Amino acid sequence: MNIKTIILAAGQGTRMRSVKPKVLHKIADRALLHHVYDTSKQIQNNSIVIVYGHGGELVKEELQELDVDWVEQKQQLGTGHAVQQADKFINGDDKVLILYGDVPLLKKTTIDKLLANVSQNSIGLLTVDLDNPTGYGRIVRAKDGSVLKIVEEKDSNDKEKLITEGNTGIIAAQGDLLKQWLSKLENSNAQKEYYLTDIIEMAVNDDIDVKTNHPDTQDEVLGINDRSQLAHLERVFQLQQAEELMKQGVTLRDPARIDVRGKFDGIGQDVEIDINVIFEGSNTIGNRVKIGSNCILKNAVIGDGVEILANCIIEDAVVGERSRIGPFARLRPQAELASEVHIGNFVEIKKSTVATGSKINHLSYIGDTTVGSKVNIGAGTITCNYDGVNKFRTVIEDNAFIGSDTQLIAPVTVGKGATIGAGSTISRDTPENQLTLSRSKQMTINSWQRPVKKS
Repeated sequence: MNIKTIILAAGQGTRMRSVKPKVLHKIADRALLHHVYDTSKQIQNNSIVIVYGHGGELVKEELQELDVDWVEQKQQLGTGHAVQQADKFINGDDKVLILYGDVPLLKKTTIDKLLANVSQNSIGLLTVDLDNPTGYGRIVRAKDGSVLKIVEEKDSNDKEKLITEGNTGIIAAQGDLLKQWLSKLENSNAQKEYYLTDIIEMAVNDDIDVKTNHPDTQDEVLGINDRSQLAHLERVFQLQQAEELMKQGVTLRDPARIDVRGKFDGIGQDVEIDINVIFEGSNTIGNRVKIGSNCILKNAVIGDGVEILANCIIEDAVVGERSRIGPFARLRPQAELASEVHIGNFVEIKKSTVATGSKINHLSYIGDTTVGSKVNIGAGTITCNYDGVNKFRTVIEDNAFIGSDTQLIAPVTVGKGATIGAGSTISRDTPENQLTLSRSKQMTINSWQRPVKKS
């Protein structure tokens, strides 16, 4: 069985009040259209066509990596007209699925049920029971419960407006039947548009059974038309991610205050996550990890038993097992920490390796540096790695002790077991197991007086 999915993504989205095409607005830092595509890719033997229109070149440019056929709807003349643009991609023996680029939370399980309703004798239609059906086309049924037609709200009478079963617009049909019905669409309605929904009445007239199924929730088929709906579905999606984490055994201090804007390549047991933590990209979290409030992790690999205190940012970095980070620490790209490393408050590490058992606890910048094991780096230490044009490397060997307020001017090596006196500026390699320091002579000038402002 071959599936052909047609995703309609040509709408302008005027209520978004944005120059950006509606389908490029994001949930969890991923375009709405990309969410729909991701779900579609889970369907076996499926090929995807995207019908674009408003801002289409920008849509294609930003989502050029998608494995799809693109087709343009140059004039927006309705949903039926949009599907007609993809007619050349539809084969008679395909099962054709019609989705929408601004309906991001539709589940594959719902799609599977819809596709199961498709045959030469039946068409699948996804409907939803609504507390307030305003704006939705209504499902008109016969007394025996069979579907007769769909009436758009602007074309409905007072009795039809009372119907609470709404049309989602999501349809699945056999390719040859769909092509036949598409060729018969007319625009004799209030909007002067070619409605895709008209094929339902055509199917009934051809004695094709219209089989309906429903999503688990209304939010699953909610389309986004304005910023309020976008914000609503963002929280729905994030709560779904939180529920999935808790099913895996993760403790969330408040499931309503976590954002997952990517994926987990792995997450261990007995993980605890405090409030307002953001995960971006692809993260791997080990066992017994504790993450404090207000942290951001992006493409991070966190080992077993790590504790990350509040307000830390970890990006494209590796943290070894039983290490302790923060609070207010920043690990920038290519920071790699071995096991039992302590990184304290207001410490920034970039493109550096720190070996087992080393400590950088206060107010330091370590960049382009190789730090050995059991090194202690004092408060206010700076590796001066950049001369304005080139980057140079600092090497601090095992068991070295770096006194507070030290500047290490790269390229430079601090030998094994060496001690650097506080307040030093080190510009040459230092010997092993020796004290090295550089200080100007302390002086007191007895005759000096502090300047006083003239009145």
